[in-house]
Amino acid sequence: MIVIVDYGVGNLSSVSNMLRKAGGEVCVSHDPAEILSADKLLLPGVGHFDHGMKMLNGSGLREAIDRYALELKRPVLGICLGAQILGKGSEEGVTPGLGWIDMFCYRFEAMPGIRVPHMGWNQIVRRKPSPLLDGMGEEARFYFVHSYRMQCADPGDVLATATHGVEFTCAVQRGNIFGTQFHPEKSLRHGLALMKAFVEFRP
Repeated sequence: MIVIVDYGVGNLSSVSNMLRKAGGEVCVSHDPAEILSADKLLLPGVGHFDHGMKMLNGSGLREAIDRYALELKRPVLGICLGAQILGKGSEEGVTPGLGWIDMFCYRFEAMPGIRVPHMGWNQIVRRKPSPLLDGMGEEARFYFVHSYRMQCADPGDVLATATHGVEFTCAVQRGNIFGTQFHPEKSLRHGLALMKAFVEFRP
């Protein structure tokens, strides 16, 4: 069972629909016991960093998801804001993130011809082997909507990069913890392939 964490921030229906299409058994939950019994967790999220973290910290789920990821070491996938909050914080706010990955988020700098937010389709470049992306060809493209970019202190945590004015980290992995800045649930066949890889991943 894959549990999508419902902490009040995220497009839960589109994520759950794509996971089911990928062959996953899925439920949406805000119950700590259901979260701790899951085979995998998906951490969605859209919107402002501080709001997301305040909602998560106020949900009563923080202890359960910390234990799930850091002690039980079961697979977790964060999407968009759900990926950004895996790190230590963001220029978008002052509330600390989960701190599972040594990472910080910075706003894209304005430059000629480059719009912020970064919105639309973009090609990614895989930077290390991973079950999440190993089946992807070099043509893999995903859908992005964001104004802040992830930056890892340890290059070994960078799973994939993309370019929008500057090269930036668009996917991360540290052990059992995965995060994608892009939206696989909006990314058609490549998004479906990524979700299928997550569904079928066996640690």
